[in-house]
Amino acid sequence: MVNIVVVKKVQAADPEQTPFGPDDPFKDFFEHYFGNRMPKDYSQGTLGTGFIIDADGLILTNNHVVEDASDLKVKLADDREFPADVVGRDPKTDVALIRIKTDDALTPLRLGDSDKLEVGDWVVAIGNPFGLGNTVTSGIVSAKYRQIGAGAYDNFIQTDTPINPGNSGGPLINMDGDVIGINSAIFSQSGGSVGIGFAIPINMVKDLLPQLRQGKVRRAYLGVMVQDVTPDLRRKLGLETDRGALVSDVPTDSPAAAAGIQRGDVILSVDGKSVKNSRELPLIIATKPIGKSIEINVLRRGKTIALTAVTRELEEEIPSADPEEAAGARLGLSMQTMTAEVANTYGLNRVTGVLVLQVEAGSPGADAGLEPGDVIIEVEQQPVNDVAAFQRIVGQSVKDKILLILVDRGGSTFFLTLTLP
Repeated sequence: MVNIVVVKKVQAADPEQTPFGPDDPFKDFFEHYFGNRMPKDYSQGTLGTGFIIDADGLILTNNHVVEDASDLKVKLADDREFPADVVGRDPKTDVALIRIKTDDALTPLRLGDSDKLEVGDWVVAIGNPFGLGNTVTSGIVSAKYRQIGAGAYDNFIQTDTPINPGNSGGPLINMDGDVIGINSAIFSQSGGSVGIGFAIPINMVKDLLPQLRQGKVRRAYLGVMVQDVTPDLRRKLGLETDRGALVSDVPTDSPAAAAGIQRGDVILSVDGKSVKNSRELPLIIATKPIGKSIEINVLRRGKTIALTAVTRELEEEIPSADPEEAAGARLGLSMQTMTAEVANTYGLNRVTGVLVLQVEAGSPGADAGLEPGDVIIEVEQQPVNDVAAFQRIVGQSVKDKILLILVDRGGSTFFLTLTLP
């Protein structure tokens, strides 16, 4: 484990920007009496942690530790200090690789297998909390696959091992002495540890390492919009399991469309690796080689189909209006048929379907998750081109209390289930 000292340049507020604007009558007064004390750019020091992964001086840490650093130093356990350079960063996963140069051989930590980690396993965190230096804390794994809103590639290990400011970038180690995660974040209202810490799984980091060594991370892209399989969706689609990623839309120019993936398919596996849910699919695809073929198994109308896709590189309020007629009143919905003129009025890209104008609180439509501005595209897997079609399909479905609805919201499509009153 190493301590990382980071110096970042902080830009002071522009003295020209006063509350009274450029014609501030007090500007000359302050410049005359306080000119030499007006705010200026300054340097700010921060602390973090990292760990050596090879004898040549490569060190893993968090991206947020070294981001925007103007000066970077690494202090070893024997108190020797070295200047460090950033080799590669990946803000999406909050991982960074830095390097120090020394003639002495360094002892790296061994990278383990985070997939073998189980809830309840004992783990140890090593870091530099509050600048105190090498500190060891212990605890157990509280949960796996945590989503905390940090980004599209959230997949954290949650632990009750005490982690505090300064621990960021340090190793999370199992009882065999292997690194199984990089400590990255804590949940706290006080700034100190409350027993809820998060670490990046080391297997995700190992997938990124070859690209981090090259200085840039490039990710593969499949091009599907997916969602989890809920119990209602599972029943409506006749699925035997709630595992997998349900495809809610496939852009026409995407690798997924070229491979033959269709809306309503459930992606079960990629290159033999099982897909547990919709959140796991982007993580799996992102680690695949760009421009290479991948094998995808999908479930389509009860049958498993094997498809081949070629990945590409990932590039990185509605105003009120008068509805034509209040429709779907018993569902708590006010709707309007989509046309090119309506789409232009509301700034929408889709010109077909039914636009939801209002949703009554506590109604079946609200319970289903519909919102004003949604465009209903399908009901019961039948196209809905106008309000009349919506009413007809709903009327024909009175024997089935749950309707399957496909919705476009802000350019993203997904399925909802609506329970009839």
